[in-house]
Amino acid sequence: MSLKGTNGVSEIETFDVLIVGSGISGINTAYRLQTESPETTFTILEGRSDIGGTWDLFRYPGIRSDSDLFTFGFAWEPWPYETPIAKGPLIKEYMKNCISKYDLGHYIRFHHKVLAADWSRDTEQWTITSDHDGQTKVFKANFLILGTGYYDYDKPLKTIIPGIEKFKGKVIHPQWWPEDYDHSGKKVAIIGSGATSITLLPALAETAKEVTMIQRSPSYIAALTNSSPRKAWLWKVMPTRVAKFVLRQQHLWRQYLVVLMCRFFPNFSRNLFYKMSASLVPQRIPWDPHFQPSYNPWEQRLCLSPDGDFYQALREHAGTNIVTGHIDAVTETGIRMKDGTAIEADAVVTATGLQMRLAGGIAVSVNGEKVDWAGKYMWNGCMVEGVPNMMFVIGYVDHSWTLGAECTAQLLLRLRKHMKSIGVSTAIPRVPPEGNGQDRKMWQLTSTYSNAAQQILPKYGSVGPWKPRTNPPIDLWRASWSNIAAGLHFSP
Repeated sequence: MSLKGTNGVSEIETFDVLIVGSGISGINTAYRLQTESPETTFTILEGRSDIGGTWDLFRYPGIRSDSDLFTFGFAWEPWPYETPIAKGPLIKEYMKNCISKYDLGHYIRFHHKVLAADWSRDTEQWTITSDHDGQTKVFKANFLILGTGYYDYDKPLKTIIPGIEKFKGKVIHPQWWPEDYDHSGKKVAIIGSGATSITLLPALAETAKEVTMIQRSPSYIAALTNSSPRKAWLWKVMPTRVAKFVLRQQHLWRQYLVVLMCRFFPNFSRNLFYKMSASLVPQRIPWDPHFQPSYNPWEQRLCLSPDGDFYQALREHAGTNIVTGHIDAVTETGIRMKDGTAIEADAVVTATGLQMRLAGGIAVSVNGEKVDWAGKYMWNGCMVEGVPNMMFVIGYVDHSWTLGAECTAQLLLRLRKHMKSIGVSTAIPRVPPEGNGQDRKMWQLTSTYSNAAQQILPKYGSVGPWKPRTNPPIDLWRASWSNIAAGLHFSP
């Protein structure tokens, strides 16, 4: 339905569901609505010029997944390649193929940056305001789905690097890697030890003269074989789609068991990772302190090294190195550490983390009153206490993002079906008078970017629908079969 607008607003369109973002989260939600709720009207608003979200934004050398694609890929269109870890362009191509195959493209409206969303108790609708190439466009919807991810697309995590303004070379943040920058033959210093740094070092080492990773503290880096050979018996006795489903389940349960092992047997896990990495590190680089984290596995994100490419780069490229310690200052020609170590550099890459941000910076309000996410409780990992008919699509910190997106999609379908059956149009999460147990962090990691964001994030309880998502198989069962009305208040 469309209505002619006023005051520079071209028109107002109304939908049952409005999805923000055409990344993994938005595409998965759209597919589920199209196939399982075909009577639902919906659209997808995308602020960028192409689909992909993360895989369209990041363009740094070597950009790849840091979780296996058999579970990161969609359950309804299994990852078709044998490599569980793949580069960003191939992931984006897979997503585009899925959109084309299932005719999802006509739902997506590019260059529609959502600015604000306000819920009206009178009309029981969201009013969503967007900017479309300088023109204000307004939409209305009964349900708002935010597939906007968890980090700020416009600003990185603020990190103080003393003297960085004095550096005469090139300063690059991976979030905005310049397409025309040629690092061949140059000395590159990478500040950081997370997944981005572990990806960048082997990619840059192929042509750079020197690549030095400077870390305050090391990360766990797991070298995994980047192939899943098709077992002859599996593909002979099962249809292809069934075999792909089995492969997906294999990776899901393996990762689940690894996380459980790290959670309940941290000392054993530390020793296991030591045995896995010690033999891969070249003798010229001491294992301690460069590969000995101060925390237990999965208290921060575990970094993956497909086919051990990170370790291979250290062994085969003499110009690669790791420096562990604290930066004293950045000079005109490089970086000086507090222990006196000097690293010469033509370019400094500040891979110091992402800045977390919910709702993609959209100003969300209820009846004109701004919603402050901090301290509010999450319902079933997707709705927020006191906010009607709105769902975040949030993935996992220690499993593939798409597994969480699928839980949210199932909850959306079941909730809308339940609301229709009882004749209501509004659902609001409300904490019961007896409370919801002990508080739990929303982002359950101890990483710098996670700790920095706790003051702006909602939180979980520890009982019923207020519990955090930590176990994908159990969470999907709960999303599909648990009491959908628990913790919600309904109104006509």
